[in-house]
Amino acid sequence: MPAALTAQRTSRPSRKTSTHKWLRWLHVYTSMISFLVVLFFAVTGVTLNHPTWTFGDDVERITATGTLPAGWQDDPVDFLAVSEYVRATHGISAPVADYGLADGEGTISFRGPGVTTDVFFRTADGSYDVVTVQQGFVGVMNDLHKGRDSASSWKWLIDVSGVFLAVVAFTGLTLQAFLRKRRRSAYALAAVGAIVTVALIVVTTY
Repeated sequence: MPAALTAQRTSRPSRKTSTHKWLRWLHVYTSMISFLVVLFFAVTGVTLNHPTWTFGDDVERITATGTLPAGWQDDPVDFLAVSEYVRATHGISAPVADYGLADGEGTISFRGPGVTTDVFFRTADGSYDVVTVQQGFVGVMNDLHKGRDSASSWKWLIDVSGVFLAVVAFTGLTLQAFLRKRRRSAYALAAVGAIVTVALIVVTTY
């Protein structure tokens, strides 16, 4: 009986082995889940650094004019009525980012990833101008990378992606501790990379 107990205890995996398996599992699955997001931010990080790389997809500027219907003035301007009318008439899908009134001219700004629309209207006669600047596909992707003028769901995705990237980095670094043959070289390379990164930050900032 004691011999059987000894054999059972010996076959049980050690805490170190269990930790290694758990870290490896976490690293593999978080890498797979966040693969597409990591690839997206990697590619758009490069295109952000080279704003002239539009790949032939140039900026498009669209202008339009019109006159607001009756009922848009309400001490002195019903901005909701104006924005909804212009949105429906000109197919604007981006949300309102700002609006204001000064010297008899009202403005409403719509902002979305890769697109800006500005509406200028005169309170005297209700005439208005619409100016839309539409970026190409690369411009849209770059704005999504920065989270600029994006929906709250996309901002949430950026936060979650950051957590996944941190987990992938931490588990990848920790896993090297279990690889005796190459952990010294792995940590040496990590240290060199960290030093170079910090040095570049210092040089760029100061």
